[in-house]
Amino acid sequence: MRFLFLGDMVGKTGRTAVWERLPGLISDFKLDFVVVNGENAAGGFGITEEIFLETINAGADVVTTGNHVWDQKEAVGFAGRHDQFLRPANYPVGTPGRGANLFIARNGARVLVANVMGRVFMHPELDDPFTAGETILASCPLGEQADAVIFDFHAEATSEKQCFGHFVDGRASVVVGTHTHVPTADCQILNGGTAYMSDAGMCGDYDSSLGMDKEEPLNRFISKMPKGRFEAASGPATICGLAVEISDRTGLAEKVAPLRLGPRLAEALPEFWR
Repeated sequence: MRFLFLGDMVGKTGRTAVWERLPGLISDFKLDFVVVNGENAAGGFGITEEIFLETINAGADVVTTGNHVWDQKEAVGFAGRHDQFLRPANYPVGTPGRGANLFIARNGARVLVANVMGRVFMHPELDDPFTAGETILASCPLGEQADAVIFDFHAEATSEKQCFGHFVDGRASVVVGTHTHVPTADCQILNGGTAYMSDAGMCGDYDSSLGMDKEEPLNRFISKMPKGRFEAASGPATICGLAVEISDRTGLAEKVAPLRLGPRLAEALPEFWR
């Protein structure tokens, strides 16, 4: 199975780049399943239902989120209406929406996608992500009810992301980190066969501060005083993510590589898709 994960869409420039590039990627490389993190798609803060639907229409099979999931008030209302919209699974019982769901890929595979949020340096502090991950895996094990298992681990601390990867190694197909908006250089296949990357990076303007216009963050670092609001940067976007070939037999990763397409960072396209 050919799987693509795209990191946090930030603002209009980020989401537009995804909408423009994703249909071609799916067609050119015969992708079977695509997950996109959309939690910063609405001006850098949350996601609207319209943006969610546009992302699905562009070819995403699932849209995941994170700590900004409720920044747009309408998300509380639409979260429960769309099976393809995920919020972190370790929110308390009774939270609107769902944190994991089973989907059918274009090749017919059953794909479990789960969205989990870390707790180190993260707000709000949610329930234990390791317990949540264990519960999700127990309810739909790889090789039994699921042919592939994907985790979007939305967290600040790389150590927490890495430990979660080791925790589910051999029981999940992919663990990919989101939230920090900078692509890491550690994509790999762990010892048990799980594809791992600490952070997929963002889909947004990299001439920025994590996708936000750099002037206000810079001002606050220097003066310690706000002059205005954070606004999403509007320059040309680079889309970043993780490409994985998943075994149809075992559900574990066979090949893994970063994907970067755009004007700012060095482009990277998986050799095994060329």
